[in-house]
Amino acid sequence: MRIPLPRPRSLAGQLFAMQAVLIAVVVAGYALFTYVSDRSQAEQAAGRQATAVARSVADSPSVREAIRTSDPSAELQPYALAVVRDTDVDFVTIMDPRGIRWTHPDPDQIGLVFQGHTGPALQGRTFTETYTGTLGPSVRAVTPIRDGDRITGLVSAGIRVEEISQRAQGQLTALLAVAAGALGLGAIGTYVINARLRRHTHGMNAAELSHMHDYHQAALHAVREGLLMLDGRYKVALINDGGRELLGVGQEEDVVGRSVAELGLPTPLTGALLASEPRVDEVHLTADRVLVVNTSPVTGGQQRGSVVTLRDVTELQSLMGELDSERGFTQALRSQAHEAANRLHTVVSLIELGRAEEAVDFATAELELAQALTDQVVAAVSEPVLAALLLGKTAQANERGVELVVSDDSRLDDGLLPDTLPARDLVTILGNLIDNAVDAAQGGLHPRVTVTARTEEHGSELILRVSDTGPGVDPDHAEAVFQRGFTTKPAGPGGRGLGLALVRQAAGRHGGVLSVTSGDEGGAVFEARLPLRGSTVVESAGGAV
Repeated sequence: MRIPLPRPRSLAGQLFAMQAVLIAVVVAGYALFTYVSDRSQAEQAAGRQATAVARSVADSPSVREAIRTSDPSAELQPYALAVVRDTDVDFVTIMDPRGIRWTHPDPDQIGLVFQGHTGPALQGRTFTETYTGTLGPSVRAVTPIRDGDRITGLVSAGIRVEEISQRAQGQLTALLAVAAGALGLGAIGTYVINARLRRHTHGMNAAELSHMHDYHQAALHAVREGLLMLDGRYKVALINDGGRELLGVGQEEDVVGRSVAELGLPTPLTGALLASEPRVDEVHLTADRVLVVNTSPVTGGQQRGSVVTLRDVTELQSLMGELDSERGFTQALRSQAHEAANRLHTVVSLIELGRAEEAVDFATAELELAQALTDQVVAAVSEPVLAALLLGKTAQANERGVELVVSDDSRLDDGLLPDTLPARDLVTILGNLIDNAVDAAQGGLHPRVTVTARTEEHGSELILRVSDTGPGVDPDHAEAVFQRGFTTKPAGPGGRGLGLALVRQAAGRHGGVLSVTSGDEGGAVFEARLPLRGSTVVESAGGAV
């Protein structure tokens, strides 16, 4: 049978017990010190009282007169008893220089030798001592009786130690009552404070809190998603390794205690972190990442801060762009298949009508048109990924009634692009620029999109330029068009205004710049310049990030 072990006390319970014991020890120590001090003071007071009474008796003329008689006890005994009654002492003993008693509270002790020391008094000095006599331990004073220069007798007045103890015990009782009250108040205050502490620690003991802290630290560093905690003044209270990486904050940089506005983040992202209302799955861009941001306020009667989670969807966003392109290609292929079926039916019908030569001419013309488009694109841009992208976008544009052409000065040979410039980023840049241009040109008179892809002299820079015949870009918005969320088109279910921001981010990752100007035909001209040698991320007023 397993014996259940007692559960360790909570941290608040341990503190309460420790504080209660501490208060009890302090109060008991003070009470003991006070009792000893009061006892000493009571003995000193008793000695002073006994000395005063003894001297008063020794200085009394009637006492000196009685000593000269033949029977001093007859007059001195009643006098001594009266003094005892009036002065609150326990005894007054008058004796001759030899110590033979003339008075005593117990008449049977009269005539016997005084029990105590008389030497200093016989030398003319008054002294006090604690001595055990016939009445028990007492604090007594002994003083000489002088008749001129001669000592004719001695007087001893005393108070029993038992009486002194009773006086001190009365004071101790009052002290203990005060001490008990102080202990009670201290216990109540300690209980109230520790009850509040129990609420804050959820009744956990020190070991449980230590384990929770260890688990908290382990989980914090193990989670790959970014976690950021802000206090009520929007200062960083906690940030994990994932959050530092996603926000571009160095591991050695001390950001705890700094305001979010001081981290150098993009303005839209900083605004989202500083917002008081919750944010759910908001997409924000940094210099080289696409982040999904969620914020949740921490409240408890008042706003105490917020918890921010960050997810890196850079790769996912790129894949979604490629998926959108593939969907567009699929739709274009469906349309092309439909058109091919119509042309094939036309050829078959011409053959059935006996017009074989016309059928051959029609089929040849269609084939030459498709081949001419492919030859034009491949001749200008032999890099396979960009060539495939241009062919697919040409088909898509044609389906939307927009003519997409490759300029005569385009020239991009295969194998020219370095490994540091992945094809995925080129698809992001050129694909989004073409999609944006087609959207702008669609619906206009003679809509056309012109694409230029070439390298600068000596092959040091790649230039991707896309112009359209659309309404163009307002010069006042030349910089704003690259910000996430800016758009002049109706927002769809997933929102708009992200394509150009992604283009700018992809260009910035490779040290490139992105700019927009007005075209000769009134439309917009977007141009991306990407270095092909010694690529380093730089900042430029032209649009680098």
